[in-house]
Amino acid sequence: MSLLTITDLTLRIAGRTLLDQASLSIEAGRRIGLVGRNGAGKSTLLGAIAGDIAPDGGSIALSARATMGRVKQETPEGDQSLLDTVLSGHVERAALLHEAENADDPTRLADIHDRLLAIDAHGAPARAATILAGLGFDHEAQARPVSDFSGGWRMRVALATALFLNPDLLLLDEPTNHLDLEATIWLETWLKSFPGAAIIVSHDRSLLDNTVHAIAHLDRGKLSLTPGGYDEFVRIRTEQALQQTRAAERIAAQRAHMQSFVDRFRAQATKARQAQARIKALERLPQIDSVIEDTPMRFAFPEPSPLPPPMLSMERVTVGYDGRPVLRNLSLRLDLDDRIALLGQNGRGKSTFAKLLAGRLAPMTGTLSHSPRLRIGYFAQHQTDELVLSDTPIDHMARLMPQAAPAAVRSQLARFGLDAARAETKVSDLSGGEKARLLLALATRDAPHLLLLDEPTNHLDLDARDALIRALSAFEGAVVLISHDPHLVEAVADRLWLIEDGAIQPFDGDMDAYRGWLLDRARKAAADQRETTLRPADTERRASRRDRAELRRAQAPLRKEAKAAEALLEQILAERRKIETRLADPVLYSTGDSAEIARLNSRLAALSAQERKAEDRWLEIQAELEDAEAS
Repeated sequence: MSLLTITDLTLRIAGRTLLDQASLSIEAGRRIGLVGRNGAGKSTLLGAIAGDIAPDGGSIALSARATMGRVKQETPEGDQSLLDTVLSGHVERAALLHEAENADDPTRLADIHDRLLAIDAHGAPARAATILAGLGFDHEAQARPVSDFSGGWRMRVALATALFLNPDLLLLDEPTNHLDLEATIWLETWLKSFPGAAIIVSHDRSLLDNTVHAIAHLDRGKLSLTPGGYDEFVRIRTEQALQQTRAAERIAAQRAHMQSFVDRFRAQATKARQAQARIKALERLPQIDSVIEDTPMRFAFPEPSPLPPPMLSMERVTVGYDGRPVLRNLSLRLDLDDRIALLGQNGRGKSTFAKLLAGRLAPMTGTLSHSPRLRIGYFAQHQTDELVLSDTPIDHMARLMPQAAPAAVRSQLARFGLDAARAETKVSDLSGGEKARLLLALATRDAPHLLLLDEPTNHLDLDARDALIRALSAFEGAVVLISHDPHLVEAVADRLWLIEDGAIQPFDGDMDAYRGWLLDRARKAAADQRETTLRPADTERRASRRDRAELRRAQAPLRKEAKAAEALLEQILAERRKIETRLADPVLYSTGDSAEIARLNSRLAALSAQERKAEDRWLEIQAELEDAEAS
């Protein structure tokens, strides 16, 4: 049965048609990945499904009584703790708890508690805490007010609220943008076990491959559904493109052959009829467009000059902020052929380490040495704030390459897909992905030997991410990568370093092993979290429930025997009524069958004895049960 039905939907924004009579049906429990180029209308479609945008045509129908959850653009705020903020997102639970505190009617109070039990209201704090822990908030952070956290962390709280509601339909728009790798892997695991339906807009290839049942492709105003994850979508789409291209080539060859005949013989009277027939045949040939794709995106990093090893080394280095160490006693080296991904939760020191390598932070103790010819390219998302909004990409690049010719400036921008038009566009008018590509171009202008990439894919779409992977694979320098995108890490890094407890250690294993390690740790943390989250009243209720459960188990044999006695009494009563009805029938006596009358009376007496015995045993059992409950 369809949970969500989109029929002939048309959506227009600022006069531009984003969806043109598009249709899609999603069944309950199905998770769908929604993909398409930036600006195709994916977020607009989610807004229309959520009811924030009115359709210009067609309809969107959600099943009756179905619930919907969505991560809104507005981040939560206020003085409520993170845990209470998530709990308050369950409107029904909050309203019932408030009513329970003020209800005077015993009948209504009983109804309220029945409903609270049905929605597992008392287990809600533990569930909310588990979700927050998975998204990177420890027990102490969960007790802090929302106002203590930055916008990115507040978006995690909004995501936690949507997940906590456990709706029938979940709408997620780039859910991994504000997550680190650890939280992204946790979200993947959570979504796999989510029983509801979901529409997930994401540029995270791993998330789409590991969590969705099908891919909905929004292209030129239409929606098409392909079963499987993103890899399967790419395979099927590539095959379709090849078939369509071959069909277009066959039709084009046939058309050219016919047109040649027409051109040669149109003017000849003897061939005029055949030429006219060919013209009509030409008109009947189907129009098959070859697959129209935008120019494939390509990135290219300048090749660095050779450097003797070690490129960079450090001995017993400690680094931090304002005299407070974040990383201690680091003794490491980097060479030109290193491809390293940094693992570890946010706040453990990954970006601090990148700043140390980039020269943005000086060691507090220890020594850091490197080749005097070492050039470093450093990319970090926060650098977007350093761009001058009123300037163009050419202005930014020319300032950093004052000796370069204009052609060289434009060439460096073109390496990252910033063509002539985009190069002359004000930064304020660039998309998030275009700003990220500008930062990559600026960071690599000097052909660096070492690339430090701190979350380079946050605003890059799937095509741009693939272009980045291809460019990094061809790059001949060293790479140190911080990314929440498992697919990028797996494709680029050949070594994993784990930052934990102020130290950096090699992680012995691949990303699958790291996933397993994280899940094991998360399960242990969740068990601890459930214990610490339970309030005293919850603990008492749970202990009471355990006691009642043990009592029920102990009484099970008695209750079973009581039910058997009740069943026997019902059988005796039914048979006794039949015999009494038979004995009351005058026909029995008119036949003069004294033997049958004697048999029936004898059976009736036996049944009466059995009934008394069964009643006595039933009363004994009830007394034993009452004594057990009273003790």
